[in-house]
Amino acid sequence: MHRDNNNGTTHPSLFLLSLGCSKNTVDSERILAHASACGLSLAETAEEADIVLINTCGFILDAKEESINETLAAIELKQAASVRKVYVMGCLVELYRKELAEELPEVDGLFGTRELPEVLAAIGARYREELADERSLLTPSHHAWLKISEGCSRRCSFCSIPKIRGAYRSQPVEQLLREASSLQRKGVRELNLIAQDISLYGYDLYGKSALNDLVLRISDMGFEWIRLLYAYPLNFPMEVVDTMRERENVCDYLDMPLQHISDRILRSMQRGVGREETIRLVEGIRERNPEIRLRTTMIAGYPGESRAEFEELLGFVCETRFDRLGCFPYRHEEHAPAYALEDTVGDEEKEARVSELMELQEGISAELNRRYEGTTLKVVIDEVDDDTAYGRTRYDAPEVDNEAILSIPESLDIEPGDFATAIIHDTTAYELHGTITGRS
Repeated sequence: MHRDNNNGTTHPSLFLLSLGCSKNTVDSERILAHASACGLSLAETAEEADIVLINTCGFILDAKEESINETLAAIELKQAASVRKVYVMGCLVELYRKELAEELPEVDGLFGTRELPEVLAAIGARYREELADERSLLTPSHHAWLKISEGCSRRCSFCSIPKIRGAYRSQPVEQLLREASSLQRKGVRELNLIAQDISLYGYDLYGKSALNDLVLRISDMGFEWIRLLYAYPLNFPMEVVDTMRERENVCDYLDMPLQHISDRILRSMQRGVGREETIRLVEGIRERNPEIRLRTTMIAGYPGESRAEFEELLGFVCETRFDRLGCFPYRHEEHAPAYALEDTVGDEEKEARVSELMELQEGISAELNRRYEGTTLKVVIDEVDDDTAYGRTRYDAPEVDNEAILSIPESLDIEPGDFATAIIHDTTAYELHGTITGRS
């Protein structure tokens, strides 16, 4: 137990394990801010804590298994009397609350994705309105995520997010500006705007898109870099692409998961766009901003996907030459609409198709990266190890994109969070190698 030196009272220590996506990270950061304000000490490991809280992911099978395994490990600590209480929250609970309660009676409390006050009450804290915009960062202090909406109202057949997170709910602009200001005071210089679907931001509150207005107002605050992630191809407000071109601190970067290109597959996925609309959209974005770097995500092995349809996807990726691309094998998730379809592509074939697509993309990425050789780029430094810095360019989001591995001259004192200039000597498909030339 942690003792408060001012009045002698004791407070439990809390270890919070945040699993899954960056949107989960934001939820966890809010909990930690409230817990800290209420006097709880924050433990660095589960073994050192009185209370273990696990914020789970339930999106795909691997994430579910990780969440269960971490919960079982926490229960073992409780049984060994190392931990007093174990609480589980988040997406997995939203999908399987009844099953978890039956199978894991050792867990002291289960909370869904929309039960923040209840979570706080369980761990001995309370929700305070004045802390609504506060977060205890789990990311390096120079960059953070700003979640601009909750939930999703799309009905993509492969996705269970609407069931997990509920309908789409935009966060008001003024609230987001307050939260951005709070993060800026903590030293955040790179702000990544995220949502399950940034394309619909504002429609539910203002009757029109408010994404560009939000980006402009955050840009005026003076962040070094602002980045946009997870745009849906339907209803995307193209004026945002103009803002990227016109505003120096709005990165020429857009993460827009397209999932596939076959008309039949896209119809079955209930994406609302087809092949021709997708091609026109990508071409239109690049015409309006030739400097933009596009990241996308594809799914291989969707129910009924023929070899010809997969080859159509390969051809589209080869021709379009995305700057960044990830691919996942389709997973038959019981809470997603596509679960009603027959899962016709075997797991081995799914993995083979993913490997084939990613091998193609690796060659594209390697070729595209060679354009940086001999050029000087602005980078943010994420880590420093002796005389080597690890960072990213404005075209690379945290955790998923290219890493810049840079030598630090003896004359320069470089620390994480610094922005610097670097000359690039060599590149691979996913790395840039060079030398820092100065601070930016």
